[in-house]
Amino acid sequence: MAIDLPAFLSFMVITTFTPGPNNISSASMGMQYGYKKSVTYLFGIMSGFFLIMLLCAFLTRSLLVVLPHAEQYLRWIGSAYILWLAYSIAKSNSSLSQNEVPPQAFIKGFALQLVNPKVAVYGVTIFSTFLVSIVGRMDYLIFFAMILALNCFAAISTWALFGATIRNKLKHDSFRKGVNYTLAALLVYTAISLSGFWA
Repeated sequence: MAIDLPAFLSFMVITTFTPGPNNISSASMGMQYGYKKSVTYLFGIMSGFFLIMLLCAFLTRSLLVVLPHAEQYLRWIGSAYILWLAYSIAKSNSSLSQNEVPPQAFIKGFALQLVNPKVAVYGVTIFSTFLVSIVGRMDYLIFFAMILALNCFAAISTWALFGATIRNKLKHDSFRKGVNYTLAALLVYTAISLSGFWA
């Protein structure tokens, strides 16, 4: 097994910690509910992320053949969902009540992974380049899928903690709206970029 660990780790960390649907939505959850009440959402993201990584790992060879035909449809569906998420964040008028609990948080976090083309493209890239030498070993595939999922959890936790840190400032309507619009704009940019319309 020959893996260029420095290159793999650099790609994994940089790609996972940069702004994207998971990180931006996690920051929004942290702002609205605080970190502790966002953990269920974060676990949903991590669980869905792990599932997608496993699928990408086990089906890498097949996906490399099928992906050119299916990728654009996946991008359109995912981009539409991300745009809806952006709209929801922009229209959010949370009272930031300490008793508030995010509804169906785990399911929402999990579902985001199923329609997030960035995750699928990320998984295929990882397993078809950096980890291509281990695609025949199920134990290694599961191990690296777990590593990727844990790294994902570290990234979304960091963003959620950032959101929770500025939570008190969100009591000011103008500041809260500004942050919500900024996050929504980042999601819109992400959706448009992932849709392939600029390509």
